[in-house]
Amino acid sequence: MSPVTDPLPPGQSQLADFGPFGASELDAMGGCEGSRWRLLDSEREETTSEPQAPLLEPQSAHWKNAVGFWLLGLCNNFSYVVMLSAAHDILRQERASGNQSHVDPSPMPIPHNSSSRFDCNSLSTAAVLLADILPTLIIKLLAPLGLHLLPYSPRVLVSGVCSAGSFILVAFSHSVAISLCGVVLASISSGLGEVTFLSLTAFYPRAVISWWSSGTGGAGLLGALSYLGLTQAGLSPQHTLLSMLGIPALLLASYFLLLTSPEPQDPGGEDEAETAARQPLIGSETSESKPGSSWNLSLQERWMVFKGLLCYIVPLVLVYFAEYFINQGLFELLFFRNTSLSHAQQYRWYQMLYQAGVFASRSSLRCFHIRFIWVLALLQCLNLAFLLADVLLTFLPSIYIVFLIILYEGLLGGAAYVNTFHNIALETSDQHREFAMAAACISDTLGISLSGVLALPLHDFLCQLP
Repeated sequence: MSPVTDPLPPGQSQLADFGPFGASELDAMGGCEGSRWRLLDSEREETTSEPQAPLLEPQSAHWKNAVGFWLLGLCNNFSYVVMLSAAHDILRQERASGNQSHVDPSPMPIPHNSSSRFDCNSLSTAAVLLADILPTLIIKLLAPLGLHLLPYSPRVLVSGVCSAGSFILVAFSHSVAISLCGVVLASISSGLGEVTFLSLTAFYPRAVISWWSSGTGGAGLLGALSYLGLTQAGLSPQHTLLSMLGIPALLLASYFLLLTSPEPQDPGGEDEAETAARQPLIGSETSESKPGSSWNLSLQERWMVFKGLLCYIVPLVLVYFAEYFINQGLFELLFFRNTSLSHAQQYRWYQMLYQAGVFASRSSLRCFHIRFIWVLALLQCLNLAFLLADVLLTFLPSIYIVFLIILYEGLLGGAAYVNTFHNIALETSDQHREFAMAAACISDTLGISLSGVLALPLHDFLCQLP
């Protein structure tokens, strides 16, 4: 079977004149209200064009691409999730010179501030979050400036190598600083992969977006479960991390062996696309530099596209800011002493329930669509305010109420992610979709980064309270 080739943009869509990022006068308006009307038109067009999909994409190719993008989402986010799951071990590890690391998978809580009502670590887990997200933020900020000059396959290779390097470096590290360097490698892998694979969805039917999103949700659930399960089974964190080296290999196999060469998505442009020469995976000239490519836009056109995206970017930033402020700033402080679960076990259950909610909602696109992302942002901010009030006032009587809120938090976050990119895919023209998807993926990373920066001083302030 021939490997995936770096794709040329598909033929110009019939939606190009109506999408908020097309070359129409509505572009200059950049208003979200107009975008909503155009989204309705786009959904009607999508509905009428769906029966033609089997003509454009054979059933076997459809399932290969669906499974391929699900596995790419799973593998891309796996190392990121595992590093957050291992944050407790990374920050508390004690290494004896010349000995391999072994951290008790269920360490007893060690209060660092006995005068505080919280059982606080000396350093917040937000420190690991920042190491796991800031490199991703830098990659996503710089991606629109020059990442398109590199073909897809070298990006995937770099992502896979960095993922494998992160597991190896953290596994054999003898200090927290070196472990954090391994976390940085995981961040580079995840950030580069997300920009690459979301851009790649522009050359496949829109359905692959839901499969990608479901895979990223699966990475959260399976990553947290695998780390918890293997360490609880008696494996040391070192051997647990080394056992996960098959994930980067699966990522490379999914891209190079499973995905099919992208087929044209628009019947009007099919003949032109079929006769166009396709770029080899690793070539001297990238497909993005071809005429009509999304990355061939002028700076003014890119700015107009970005302005049209703000009605989705801003709500998604708020959603991820609120939920990761809860996860890395409040989870450790939501400690219930009147339960049989230890502090470490409570923290793991919080992470597990959050990831379960994310997985369920990121896999829900085929069941329902959400058009107004700002509603999800408002609900997530209310979650943050409610749990922060409980940390300060301790009015919730049972940990099971917190379990339900955290599951709900994950559902909101996953729904915001998958519906944001689905709406963008509906609204953008074929000409602009690749750039729009890459530009919008800055949203979650920016929100997570801001939450990590604020969670560190909040942790120190609350742990000083009597």
